[in-house]
Amino acid sequence: MRIALAGTPQIAVPTLEWLLTSKHELVRVFTTSAKPSGRGGQIGKSDVALWCQENTVECIEIAKAEDFQRSLDDIDCVVVIAFGILLPQYVLDQPTHGFINLHFSELPRWRGAAPVQRAIEHGDTHLGMTVFALDAGMDTGPIYRRASFERNPQLRTSEALSFLAAEGVTLIQDSLADISAGVSPLMQSAAGVSVASKIGKDEALLDWSLSADVIHRKILAFYPNPIARTLFRGDLLKVTNAVLSTTCEEKLQPGELYISKSAVLVGTSDGLLEILTVIPQGKNEMKAADWARGARINPGEYIG
Repeated sequence: MRIALAGTPQIAVPTLEWLLTSKHELVRVFTTSAKPSGRGGQIGKSDVALWCQENTVECIEIAKAEDFQRSLDDIDCVVVIAFGILLPQYVLDQPTHGFINLHFSELPRWRGAAPVQRAIEHGDTHLGMTVFALDAGMDTGPIYRRASFERNPQLRTSEALSFLAAEGVTLIQDSLADISAGVSPLMQSAAGVSVASKIGKDEALLDWSLSADVIHRKILAFYPNPIARTLFRGDLLKVTNAVLSTTCEEKLQPGELYISKSAVLVGTSDGLLEILTVIPQGKNEMKAADWARGARINPGEYIG
């Protein structure tokens, strides 16, 4: 089939790599328009746009749904991975076989923008992914293929997405084979629907009066964006990784710090959390132990 892909971040690249060497023809790629980023507000190309540049594949930047006009008439199917723009039905109907989406949850659970983040935050035992036919709703279309994997309780969102993106190539391959064979997708169940809303910076502010397990899952879920955060001596401190502590017998109040020779521990409502890596305000990511030595933390100091 003549295929186009619509995607923006790195997680779309494994599927692009496969399409380039598959029996299908990768005709062109769509990506969202570049936006200012970083401290200087510089406009950079998306990961997908950079991949297209390196592999000499036509790439069209899309700012709104209307930008797809005149670019779909020669396409059999569009594969969508983390594209970020809701498309109206008249656009979805243009390719011969419509649009299919690789979504990183087992639909209908975790429809929406942050499925992996919400699954980790809520302590789901499994992570999943679904290939479904896009319709005008929010992840409501009929399903071609699904897969489920036991969740490693130490994986952050970044690692989980990389794993699912690689595994998703097979799901896309099988779904395109289904389409070629005339297999019809199955309607989603109306039971078990949950919504994975986008995570804002305010939500990423840690509350140390919660349980250690809940705080730990938030730290894992919110990396790499927007990154869990707290305050130390009035400055922002981002917490990028942590583990539950089961060896230290110290009794700490929520938010109270305890510094050993090699570990930074913080109290919660029911136990201790060991902070592994942090990003202090105005600095790069570093080991928490290195940060603590530089900060010269006093006994009984708190974060939060």
